[in-house]
Amino acid sequence: MENMNELSSDLFLAVPYDELEELNAGARAKRDTVPLAEQESEYRAYLEKEKRVKVVTLCFSDLEGRFHMLDYDKKFLLDSADNLTFDGSSIRGFTAQRESDLRIKPDWSSFFWLPADLFGAGKVIMFANILTRDGDQYASDFRGMLQNFTRDLKEQEGLSALVSAEVEGFVLAGRNAEQNFDEKEGFNLISTGGYFHSLPLDPLRQFIDYSARVQRAMAFKNEKDHPEVAPSQFEMNFSYTEALRMADLIQLYKLICRQVANNMGMTACFLPKPVMGINGTGMHINMSLAKNGKNIFYDKEGKEKLSTIAHDFIARTLNHAQEICLVLNASVNAYRRLDPHFEAPNQIQVSPMDRGSMVRIPVGNEKTARIEVRSVGPDANPYLLLYILFKTGMHGELPTTTLAEGEAAALLPGTIQEALGLFESGDFVRQILGTENVEKYLACKKQVASRSASDLGTLVKTSEVIYHHEVTNQGLWNKF
Repeated sequence: MENMNELSSDLFLAVPYDELEELNAGARAKRDTVPLAEQESEYRAYLEKEKRVKVVTLCFSDLEGRFHMLDYDKKFLLDSADNLTFDGSSIRGFTAQRESDLRIKPDWSSFFWLPADLFGAGKVIMFANILTRDGDQYASDFRGMLQNFTRDLKEQEGLSALVSAEVEGFVLAGRNAEQNFDEKEGFNLISTGGYFHSLPLDPLRQFIDYSARVQRAMAFKNEKDHPEVAPSQFEMNFSYTEALRMADLIQLYKLICRQVANNMGMTACFLPKPVMGINGTGMHINMSLAKNGKNIFYDKEGKEKLSTIAHDFIARTLNHAQEICLVLNASVNAYRRLDPHFEAPNQIQVSPMDRGSMVRIPVGNEKTARIEVRSVGPDANPYLLLYILFKTGMHGELPTTTLAEGEAAALLPGTIQEALGLFESGDFVRQILGTENVEKYLACKKQVASRSASDLGTLVKTSEVIYHHEVTNQGLWNKF
């Protein structure tokens, strides 16, 4: 093995972490400022010159947000980048067998250099968009949908959709803890600590330190990282950016955490409520709109220092909250988290203080004024999620009535079955997603829901874990 490692370091690219951060920071600065053709030309020239890069990994996400990766020989990709195909019928929720051929097109503006100790030497990675066999944008590729929406928003209205995400997770004892889950035993946690406190070198802190180090090397622009409220729970924060780029980073964040945990003999888990009796896991989404670099959610004289635009954005989001809940809370397990006893944001209301509200208004200034959507599970498809949230906040219907003083706020659905019915009957989601995508998404979610009892009960069930869209594999589904 030592000889193999020596050969790898000589023959394949393995960039030190400080150089990685510099390279990836340069790539990040170009993504939304340098024309795509120029970026493609630059990265092509680099790949042709750098003989130690052997493989280009292309990645994409399916309807539910499951992450897929394909490794292409570098020379083949450079020669065939405009004619890469794959079998879409093998991706759950994509095409039927009779229309299986789809194309995969690299997005050269999403180029990353990778840490060799985590991804293997000699590799770089890019996100890709899915096209039809005729070369048109595939309607069920939500990354492409979000990319087109944000591009048109900027070109036609001069608006930038900006996001940061607070993605929480758990570290569980043992590899493949989710696939091996037994409801009689539950998960084993690695830490009994809590918010902000753990020993500097305990397993949870070592996991956080390693993951954050990788993220910094990949130019996430980390801001802070720490243990969260529940034992064995973590959160690592990275800076505001364009919506598409944030969705890409969310996918890489979870991939990095999973691989780091696996390297350490553990499992990074993004189930919203893997353990009963302690806080669940969320993915708080902070959002704002900017025009010509100015934050148009800010108004010094506005209520809570938010503009009318921002307050209308919130009102539309709350008005459609039940209809879009299935996108924000995308699994059977997600509805366990919406429990008011654990700071769960299940109330369809806005508040500057109450963390049980679906939308919170954090303290902010001209630069940082934003809204925080708290009712999102970490297993939501980030591309679909951000597309839905921005489309709803900008183009949804304003409510015709307001909550009377002292009146209790309505609640989000309590089970996935309830959320399925509201999503299926909603006119607005069909308008913005199209009937075909709505039906495909429903079909995936109904398959999972049918494998679990509608009454959640007080015990996390084996079915809601092993058939979860980020956990399952084809072998498990075929055994049902």
